[in-house]
Amino acid sequence: MRVLFVCLGNICRSPLAEAIFQHRLTAKGLSKRFQADSCGTSNYNLGDGPDQRTIANAARNGVTMTHTARQISGEDLDYYDHILVMDSQIYRSVLSLAAPAQHSKILMMRTFDPLGPGDVPDPYWGDEDDFQEVFEMLERSVTGLIAHLTRQAKANA
Repeated sequence: MRVLFVCLGNICRSPLAEAIFQHRLTAKGLSKRFQADSCGTSNYNLGDGPDQRTIANAARNGVTMTHTARQISGEDLDYYDHILVMDSQIYRSVLSLAAPAQHSKILMMRTFDPLGPGDVPDPYWGDEDDFQEVFEMLERSVTGLIAHLTRQAKANA
């Protein structure tokens, strides 16, 4: 199963979601069952690594990350089974790129947050507390996502 995480610039939220997802899969012994990547809707940071504050926050929470920023493509919309977007603006942007048959695979990341749906705010202009808040939202959401995907895989087996 292939999962894509999408934010605006692909240096804060989506690479962090990807890293947490990979970390949780490894801990559960599920990493061979899933493939994940992340990208952004903009071309602002193409070729850059994750924001240093995101890397530092992830490390403080026991998650390592490496990533090179890239922009979403039409091939991504075909290739990935699940596309998780970080906020309503990104959701609208990705929907506008997708064919109607692809719309059902595009979901808000916090669909899987037990504290409820909504946007994952961009911490870029914030402080450490903002980065930690985003980490916690993504961690909860990723945990719910993995549970959902695992149930879905069992039902389809």
